[in-house]
Amino acid sequence: MVAAVAAIGALLLSVAIMVTGNGLQTTLITIRANIEGFDAAHIGLLVSSYYAGFAVGCLTNPYLVARVGHIRTFAALAALAAATALIYPMVVEAWVWWLLRALAGFAFAGLYTVVESWLNDRASNRNRGALFSVYRVVELSASTAGLLLLNAAAPEGFELFSIASLLIALCLVPVAVTRAVAPAPVAAARLRPGRLYRASPLGVIGIFMVALANSAYWGLTPVFVQRLGHGVAEVSLVMAALLVGGAVAQYPIGWLSDRFDRRTVVIAVAALAAVGGAAMAAVAQMGSVPALLTVAVLFGALTMPLYALLIAHTNDFLEPGEFVQASGGLLLVYGIGAVIGPMLASWVMQDRPAWLLFAYTAAVHVLLVLFGLWRSTRRPPPPPEEQGRFTPTPPLTTPQVFELDPRAEAAARDDDAVVPPVAEAPPAEVAGGRGDDGSPQPRP
Repeated sequence: MVAAVAAIGALLLSVAIMVTGNGLQTTLITIRANIEGFDAAHIGLLVSSYYAGFAVGCLTNPYLVARVGHIRTFAALAALAAATALIYPMVVEAWVWWLLRALAGFAFAGLYTVVESWLNDRASNRNRGALFSVYRVVELSASTAGLLLLNAAAPEGFELFSIASLLIALCLVPVAVTRAVAPAPVAAARLRPGRLYRASPLGVIGIFMVALANSAYWGLTPVFVQRLGHGVAEVSLVMAALLVGGAVAQYPIGWLSDRFDRRTVVIAVAALAAVGGAAMAAVAQMGSVPALLTVAVLFGALTMPLYALLIAHTNDFLEPGEFVQASGGLLLVYGIGAVIGPMLASWVMQDRPAWLLFAYTAAVHVLLVLFGLWRSTRRPPPPPEEQGRFTPTPPLTTPQVFELDPRAEAAARDDDAVVPPVAEAPPAEVAGGRGDDGSPQPRP
């Protein structure tokens, strides 16, 4: 295990630097937009632009990688992302910022595509789960560090944008000097909404609804905290509380979903998330920062695991080997919802109290509960012993991360398996699959 992690040390270092810079930049831009007097609708479009660019990048960047290779793609997109971070304080125009956020989303989708496909190429079925866990720990730790860097300088100035740009540019160094061989080209995700919906209506609709809520509160919570009269320090703490709460709760909620009807767990967690949204709205009117932080931890713990729960629920109804492709399609469903969510929430907040942001998320989670209850009457759940495993999965990533997910083992050939010699077994036993005519095909 230590050797496997050491072999991808340069990639993990790039991830840590890149995510720290992006974590700082994402919240900083929303804070600065509010300081500059952008209204809620403009800030909502700012958040939506990033998700739109990210979704387009997930679809198109695999072709860029195939054309110029992993390292050149990473270098070009890191330069693009670093450049956009410097332009915000130079040109304070809403439409320019929308374009910059879309470009940044496109660039980061490509950066994640390169890193996650590279990590997957270094994984085998024996170490896949461990590498996935290490990757998630690095990503969550770096996101938290980026949020805390908000306190390094005043958001009204140029310094924080420069720090974000510097970090994004530096993430190129470990990848550029690595001696590791680049992996094969990656495949683009396919949506196939009809196939996904037939497999799991709750999975598809649920992930869309989760995206409507998560993208809204994750993008607009800085505005919410500022309009309550708090400063940058409180913004960074509330955002970190949401992130930490979500990270800590993934495992116990996932443990429950592996042992009970997963659909029931989804409904229960969504119901509690609706209560959590109402609690955030209520606490906001009290003015107590400790109370706000406490409820933020609980709210993050209830909302962030829903995406991974719904991925696991959908996987329970898929054929073996469909996990990677279907999960990539669900990620694109999430991307569509993430574009719409901030625009809806910003309309709700426009010239109205800031706490209505969480009234909006509560309403979305109530709709998810009602749809889940209706689906519970349509077909029985699979027995708990036949359910697949739950794995904590970040919502804003690329389809390539699902190849690294331990559940992809069913679709992957174990490179460490011992293959019997051809002379000692008939071709059907050493076959790598069957041809178009159904005949056994020997492994190359």
